[in-house]
Amino acid sequence: MSAVSDRLPTFPWDKLEPYKKTAAAHPDGIVDLSVGTPVDPVPEPIQKALIAAADSPGYPTVWGTPELRDAIIRWVERRLGAREVTHRHVLPIVGSKELVAWLPTQLGLGPGDKVAFPRLAYPTYEVGARLARAGYEAYDDPTELDPTGLKLLWLNSPSNPTGRVLSKEELTRIVAWAREHGVLVLSDECYIELGWEADPVSVLHPDVNGGSHDGIVSVHSLSKRSNLAGYRAAFLAGDPAVLGPLLQIRKHGGMMTSAPTQAAVVAALGDDEHVRVQRERYAARRTALRDALLAHGFRIEHSEASLYLWATRDESCWSTVAHLADRGILVAPGDFYGPAGHHFVRVALTATDDRVRAAVTRLTT
Repeated sequence: MSAVSDRLPTFPWDKLEPYKKTAAAHPDGIVDLSVGTPVDPVPEPIQKALIAAADSPGYPTVWGTPELRDAIIRWVERRLGAREVTHRHVLPIVGSKELVAWLPTQLGLGPGDKVAFPRLAYPTYEVGARLARAGYEAYDDPTELDPTGLKLLWLNSPSNPTGRVLSKEELTRIVAWAREHGVLVLSDECYIELGWEADPVSVLHPDVNGGSHDGIVSVHSLSKRSNLAGYRAAFLAGDPAVLGPLLQIRKHGGMMTSAPTQAAVVAALGDDEHVRVQRERYAARRTALRDALLAHGFRIEHSEASLYLWATRDESCWSTVAHLADRGILVAPGDFYGPAGHHFVRVALTATDDRVRAAVTRLTT
């Protein structure tokens, strides 16, 4: 066991515990803006679909029900502009984090192979490479990477933590470069329905991929758009030549989404209204927190999409974390996402309206 755990970095969130205690000591309680975990109710139609499928004594399938695959296909075509998507182009997964962590291993990567991810990125991209004993490299522009040995290229638009959105032109250029060099592109698009000052585009859009899904797979989650983080519901869409072998591997590993969750996902993907309502909640919280942070002397960069504000006071991120903890506000230090984030903090929009109002008061008085 130690041989595996020794490959991994220290779990970053453990470092926040002293600051969490400080923030929790505030007379009016903590405002936790550190982890982007949903706090609003699961929409009622989704709950009803889950309950209706509760009597599911048999094993679910890894590939999911035909109804689930149909729902995914309809969604990627309706919301992302994808074309010519069949059941072979989709694959349910047990939340997106397990996929990110275990994909390099499932792809058979190992020593001598490389995984690349953005300079500022979700830490699990690196964890996945480490678990597979593969090499890894952070990039500013992936087309400037040495493609030798590069087997997996992670994109993340909208970005966690920065909220940056890659333009259609940037995505088209990156996909073309990756195909030229035989590099598999995995595009983490979990925040694609949460664009504020930009309109995020998927690698599944034909304007990006030229009408072909070869060498590209997109990752999607229902955690944020539908408040389903507790359901562990996500899926892949893209190249059948990648998803077919993954399906077989995941069958052997028993990596299956529960039957009630599959039914809930069908309901969630078929309803756009609850997404609109949730977007409005986040938009209001974003405006309130952004204005308060600016008034408090912060500068905000990118943040044109996703559920975070990427904010700085041009000081060590830990100094900023301590400063806000003294006011009962907990945020994530930017260096959790790479050394380039050492002057920034990530401020999540995932707090109740009441807690957001409390944060605004503390920042502006």
